[in-house]
Amino acid sequence: MIERYSLKIASELGIGIRQVEATAQLLQEGGTVPFIARYRKEVTGSLDETQITAIRDRLEQLAELDKRRETILKSIKEQGKLTPELEQKIQDAETMSVLEDLYLPYRPKKRTKATIAKEKGLEPLAMLILEQNDIDLQAEASKFVDAEKQVNSAEEALEGARHILAEYINEHQETRAKMRDLFLKKAVITSKVLPEKEKTEEAQKFKDYFEWSEPIATIPSHRLLAMRRGEKELILTLDIAPEEQEAIALLEREFVKAKNGCSEQVKMAVADCYKRLLKPSMETEVRLISKKKADEEAIRVFAENVRELLMASPLGEKVVLALDPGFRTGCKLVVLDKNGKLLHNETIYPNEPQREIAKSAHILKTLCEKYQIEAIAIGNGTASRETESFVKSLNIPNVKILVVNESGASIYSASEVAREEFPDLDLTVRGAISIGRRLQDPLAELVKIDPKSIGVGQYQHDVDQNALKRSLDDVVISSVNKVGVELNTASKQLLMYVAGLGESLAQNIINYRNEKGAFRSRSELKNVPRLGDKAFEQCAGFLRIRNAENPLDSSAVHPEAYGIVEQMAKDLNCSVKDLMQNAELRKQIDLNKYVNERFGLPTLQDIMQELAKPGRDPRKEFEEFSFAEGVHEITDLKVGMKLPGIVTNVTKFGAFVDIGVHQDGLVHISELSDKYVSDPTEVVKVGQKVMVTVLEVEVERRRIALSLKSETKPELKKSEKREKKKQKQEDSWEEKLAALKAKFGS
Repeated sequence: MIERYSLKIASELGIGIRQVEATAQLLQEGGTVPFIARYRKEVTGSLDETQITAIRDRLEQLAELDKRRETILKSIKEQGKLTPELEQKIQDAETMSVLEDLYLPYRPKKRTKATIAKEKGLEPLAMLILEQNDIDLQAEASKFVDAEKQVNSAEEALEGARHILAEYINEHQETRAKMRDLFLKKAVITSKVLPEKEKTEEAQKFKDYFEWSEPIATIPSHRLLAMRRGEKELILTLDIAPEEQEAIALLEREFVKAKNGCSEQVKMAVADCYKRLLKPSMETEVRLISKKKADEEAIRVFAENVRELLMASPLGEKVVLALDPGFRTGCKLVVLDKNGKLLHNETIYPNEPQREIAKSAHILKTLCEKYQIEAIAIGNGTASRETESFVKSLNIPNVKILVVNESGASIYSASEVAREEFPDLDLTVRGAISIGRRLQDPLAELVKIDPKSIGVGQYQHDVDQNALKRSLDDVVISSVNKVGVELNTASKQLLMYVAGLGESLAQNIINYRNEKGAFRSRSELKNVPRLGDKAFEQCAGFLRIRNAENPLDSSAVHPEAYGIVEQMAKDLNCSVKDLMQNAELRKQIDLNKYVNERFGLPTLQDIMQELAKPGRDPRKEFEEFSFAEGVHEITDLKVGMKLPGIVTNVTKFGAFVDIGVHQDGLVHISELSDKYVSDPTEVVKVGQKVMVTVLEVEVERRRIALSLKSETKPELKKSEKREKKKQKQEDSWEEKLAALKAKFGS
């Protein structure tokens, strides 16, 4: 199969045939995407993860196509209807649609109007009509009148013949291809509210779609998914079709060849075929195609958001005090050591209604001194700003005070993972631990949560869940392996995403570590039960051992390349450690001298980068951030205010920004930049720190409109307001509210 499809895939992806074949071979041998991208550059021609993933996915799609092809060939052959010409057409089919069109006439089916007509012996009459010669149609039809076959008149014979013709037209492969093309290019999706649901409360979030239509070819993914959700919730009805007369005219051009009685019968058959068979069939196909396209776009945006969140800057190995804020139930407080280990937990009540300010202040100051606290993490949920103000008022020296996005922390705290780790702790305490750890290392903590629950999606519960999981798994695996994992402190959840491991081997590593103590070298991994040579090859380069005897064990240099580094050191009459610490020594190395059949310049250049910065973290340096002082609630906002914020979610219609008032504001796509923006992900990223201007505030409906433009004019004239409202009509507030609800799981 690799040879058969290598040219096709190479052409589609714009890469070399040999690159495709080499990558496919590595994948077939059990290679993982991160490993191939990082350690087999000479083999693949330095393809990146995106290209390798595309090859993997396309190979799987084509394998499914071949599997279906074999099933179809077997079915038609068993029917005794497989001609050499048909077999060749099936073998040449490059898409599932073409394959299914070819199979349609031979697919086992229930009794239809056409099969009943054939049983009555009317097929010869249908074929005679299709020839459209000048004949006495009534006389010919009368020949087929037969009371025993329940054909009681010439009209009944003609009706049966038309049913046969309608099915023939419906199953005509070339015609279906043309009709599919018409639907994809010119069909319009129309939504209407069910009359009995129009006044109901649950229908109001779909109000913009009570009477809506637009071309299916250009509808944005979020709008299609919203409309489909309305249909699923039995509030809307959807119809997808081109102009009916245009569709029927297409069929008439294909099948009406004369102007006589027979051609009039064909016209009638064409209209019946379209309305009864082709339109429903094509609508179903276009629904699937458009849904798949919308899913892919929504998943792409979601995956990109998750990647940004996973790759957020870590505070690093700092002793952290974390607070999960609250009012009546108090603030859950935990102290974590540099590696995230729980040292202390209790509850303080600095906010309403208790207002134990002095007592809470004493506890905080005492703990900061006792544990040498370096940073205080405060969750951004209920009572966040009040708690932040209280902590800042204490003026604790040399301690960073940082607000942390706690989305998903409650999911973690109730999970099996959290119960295993802290079986004796309350849910809220586990949530505080998650908040603190997320500040120390977002990636290590977020891998414990289902990515769908992180809060950066767009209709993530409406898309193909298998495709979503596959994409998100790819993102998590890519992120984990890009950063690298500390072997002796990593959780099982982090280890299982390392290339070549998985859940079972990750657990075996944890068990081995618990029984034997810390790993002293990468080679010791080979002693872990069931971790064979292939798994070691895939995972070793991504696992780090701090302070290992061999300094290369703390780098991304793969053990298979240790010999080259040792030879470099030997040639310079120094140790490997000297080579890693001395830039002058590294400058003396001529890489061309070490090129061989296995290791080329791309790998050698990677090795040199690692020697300069062993185990370097690709994530950005941590930057402190604070919300505006004195702006805690939505009622504190005024039009025209300029405020710092953090992007919490990016969608196709804009970006949501947390400005510290317990309600994210929306920067509509039209307000993202001074320039035209077609894709918000090209302008903003999740976690990005921005300065926004408040355009509009609706306190009752808890809606905030923001702008990222360099110059904004919040106070608009009536005419300008009307124009702005018209511009944003396509993306209603109801739709955005639905996205927010999806984000927070409601």
